[in-house]
Amino acid sequence: MLFYILRRVVSAISVIIVTLVASFGLFFVAPTDPAGTICGQRCTPERYADISASLNLDEPVAQQVGEYLKGIVVGRTYHSGGLTIDCDAPCLGYSYTLGQPVTKLIGQALPITVSIVLGGAVVYLLAGILAGVVAARRRGTSLDRIMVGTSLGINAVPYFVVALLVALYATFLPHAGYHPLLENPLTWASGLLAAWLTLGLTNAASYTRYARASMIETLGEDYIRTARAKGISERRVVYHHGLRAAITPVATIFGLDLAFQLTGAIFTEAIFGLPGLGVLTLRAFNQYDLPVLMGGVLIGSVVLVAMNLLVDILYTILDPRVRLA
Repeated sequence: MLFYILRRVVSAISVIIVTLVASFGLFFVAPTDPAGTICGQRCTPERYADISASLNLDEPVAQQVGEYLKGIVVGRTYHSGGLTIDCDAPCLGYSYTLGQPVTKLIGQALPITVSIVLGGAVVYLLAGILAGVVAARRRGTSLDRIMVGTSLGINAVPYFVVALLVALYATFLPHAGYHPLLENPLTWASGLLAAWLTLGLTNAASYTRYARASMIETLGEDYIRTARAKGISERRVVYHHGLRAAITPVATIFGLDLAFQLTGAIFTEAIFGLPGLGVLTLRAFNQYDLPVLMGGVLIGSVVLVAMNLLVDILYTILDPRVRLA
C-alpha cells in the first residue's frame, strides 16, 4: 500500500506541475501583454517597468516558469511603486491590483470556502444517506415514491435559484456572514447556517438517490440473505452489514463532489455575501489580476488531485474486497 501511495503522490505532483505550466503559458505567454493587463489602463511607465521586472517578462519562458516554481519553494521578491516586497514561501505571486501577496489573499479566503463546503457536506451526507437507506428499505411504498419524487423536484431547480430564495425569504435564519471559528464558534456557525442548509439540502436530494440505488443492490446480495437467515436483527443487517458496502460508491461521488465544491462554491459565496475563494477568483477575473488567477488554478488542481487520492485509499477502508496494487 505504501508503494501505491508513493506512486500516486508522484503522479499527482506531475499532474499539478503540468497544470501549472499550462496555466502559466495561457496567462503569461499568450500573445498579450501580461504587464499591461495586470497594471491596468492608468498604468504609469514606472509601474509597468516594476511589474515586467518582477515577473521576469524579458526572460525566456522556461526561466519565467522556473522562477515561479522557485518562488513556491523558497519565496520571491517583487517591486511595486519603488518598494521592495518579500513574498515568503510558498509564494504564489503578488497581486498588484490589491497590493498583497497571493498566498495571503488565498489564506484569508480559503477558510471561508472550506467552512461552507464542509458544513454543507455534513448536512447532505447525513440527510441524503439516511433518506436513501429509509427509501431502500421501503422500496415501492408511498414513502419511497415521495422521497424519490421530492429529490427529483429539488434537483430540477437550479441551485442559484434555491440559494436566492433562501437568501431573500428565509428571514428566520441568522444573518449570513463569516466570523473566525476560534473567536466565537457559535457566531461562526450561525453566520454560515443559511449557506450550510442551502448547500446541504440541495445536494442531499442527489445523495438520497445514490444511497437508495446502492442500498437496494446491496440488500439483494447473498450475504445479506444469509445474515437474515441466521436470525440477525434487521437493524444490524441493514446498518452494519449492508450500509458499509452500499456506502462505497457513494464515497467516490462524495470525494469528487467535495473537491468541485471547494473550487466552485462561487454561487453560495456571492449570494450569501461570504468572501471565499470563488468570490476572490471572480474578482480577479474581472480585474485581470493574473497572479491571483494562477494561485486559484494551483489550489484547485491540488484539491482535485488530493481528493482523488484520498477516495482511492478510503475504498480499502470501506470495502475490504478492494486492494490497492
